[in-house]
Amino acid sequence: MDALHATGIRFAEVLQSGPPWLEKFWISLTSLADPKCIFTICFPLAYFLDRKVGVSVLWIGLVSEWLNVVLKWFLFGERPFWWVHESGFASKERVVLRQFPVSCETGPGDPSGHCMITGAALWPLVTALMALASKHSRSLVAKLSPFGAYALLLLALGLSRVFVLAHFPHQVVSGILAGAALGWGLQAHTPAARTPGFFVATALALLLSSLALHSLLIAVGIDIDW
Repeated sequence: MDALHATGIRFAEVLQSGPPWLEKFWISLTSLADPKCIFTICFPLAYFLDRKVGVSVLWIGLVSEWLNVVLKWFLFGERPFWWVHESGFASKERVVLRQFPVSCETGPGDPSGHCMITGAALWPLVTALMALASKHSRSLVAKLSPFGAYALLLLALGLSRVFVLAHFPHQVVSGILAGAALGWGLQAHTPAARTPGFFVATALALLLSSLALHSLLIAVGIDIDW
């Protein structure tokens, strides 16, 4: 793993050596694409356009947020900002990295929550836009443009997370793959006919189950708060 982490640090150095305008872009993207935006921006917009799509975005966002926390507890995953010093890597080799206000994230880093939750929750919106494009155009480019935009967004978001030293590249890749798979798998199982009370109860159940799992892991001697 040290070799993988070292490669990730060098990749982050390359990203940070880019032009100033690109730096502003990475920082803005990692801030604007916070998973909370799925619930505060993407869900209301999707719901306004199509109720079923909106509910699907909400449902997948809810489940993927919970699952990301659970996966991080079991996969752990170092954060570049902390690893480069705690591992002694910075004392052995010359490292040229900069710190940003959003760099000091704590807790396990694998998989990337930004990539996983965004990738999962936007999947139903992307498929809806692809279906809409297919109705109004026979052009293959037009039909696939929503998916192309989706892929480019996740790629850029992943690079931004590496740039600010919040994640290693392999954590970003695992987040993107897990998010796309989760979105694809859950879209067909969206409880669109359920009442708002169902979603409140589900959110409460997920919260309580995560607290219970946290307590259980601590009880058996696994320090997930390291």
